[in-house]
Amino acid sequence: MNNNDHETAYRWYVLTLAALTHTFVAAMPLMCLPVLFQEISNDLGLSLVQIGVVWGLVSLPGVVTSLAGGMIGDRFGVRRTLTIICGLAGITSALRGCSINFLTLSATMFLFGMVRQMIPMNVHKTCGLWFSSRQLGLANGVVSMGMALGFMAGSMLSATFLSPWLGGWRNVLFFYGAICLGLTLPWHFLRPASGELKHSSESRSARSLRQTLVDVMQIKAVWLLGLALFGISGCVQGTLGYLPLYLRGIGWAQTAADGTLAAFHGVSLLCVIPLALWSDRPGARKRVLLITTLMLILGVVLLALVNSVMIWGAVIIAGFARDGFMAIFMTTVIEIKGIGSAYAGTAIGLVMSVMGLGNLLAPPLGNSLAGMSPGWPFLFWALLAAAGLYSLHLALSPES
Repeated sequence: MNNNDHETAYRWYVLTLAALTHTFVAAMPLMCLPVLFQEISNDLGLSLVQIGVVWGLVSLPGVVTSLAGGMIGDRFGVRRTLTIICGLAGITSALRGCSINFLTLSATMFLFGMVRQMIPMNVHKTCGLWFSSRQLGLANGVVSMGMALGFMAGSMLSATFLSPWLGGWRNVLFFYGAICLGLTLPWHFLRPASGELKHSSESRSARSLRQTLVDVMQIKAVWLLGLALFGISGCVQGTLGYLPLYLRGIGWAQTAADGTLAAFHGVSLLCVIPLALWSDRPGARKRVLLITTLMLILGVVLLALVNSVMIWGAVIIAGFARDGFMAIFMTTVIEIKGIGSAYAGTAIGLVMSVMGLGNLLAPPLGNSLAGMSPGWPFLFWALLAAAGLYSLHLALSPES
């Protein structure tokens, strides 16, 4: 094997590791919660609004730590950053299993969210360092497929298989913590990308962290994309946390209710790569992002209006492009003029900080409307996504 073949093989190894990090560190320990909430609430005596608060608290620290994680990755390199993050994610994920009431669960969820929110921008920055623009959409699609796989597996396995097998929800969270800790080793021994040392050296000599942040914050498109994710991701976060409880409330069996989340993530998983390949065609990114957002809005609106078997159709429509959208969205952030792979972490971190605020507020606000009508939360989240769609349109306009 010559040097070029070896480099290509190693590049795909890095991409596989990045995708598995999304699966086992960012996705499964998070998406296990909606299907475990019934068991957790019975054990700890939580109300529906308290569940919404706990679910939203995963995103609260992301308002700060997403930005910090991106800046740290830009300054010190993704290899060292992700080694530490995987270790901390393992510890904080396991701590959630020690909760004894609403306050302790909220505190441990906050700590886990603080660490978890630092993962995606560094994973996507890894893609920017190892892959050229011609392959960047596909690379981001693969790591987003890893996220989709984790979301689907977490929602499908955690309550119906892992909880009975391991002896309850606490042991499920300990189990996920152990997996996170295991992924510190491959990141620790990973060699840096050819451009990573160069970018890191330039960053240290030419710009401080503060200067980098100021430069990124002056780019209008970054803020507009952040506002777009505020609405769109807030809609997804609220819907996913509420859907299993909603379906059980209208008489669905636990297996069927949890299966809708698996269907949401399953159809998303199947569509990531085709959408990423479509977006790599010249001029296609904006079109794909707008169409997929409209699909999400339509599906969430239908959840409020339909019943019985039609709910499955609404879930499939809403989930059709969730992870494909995120892959293309992160590629778009990296490709903003003045960002590139050198400052991708800071830019994605800033966008995800704004997104974290939406993920924090959307679940409890939507859940609070359930007392008026069980379908109203879905309509609220759809309106939130529509506002995000408008911001996305502005961000992708030529004048931005």
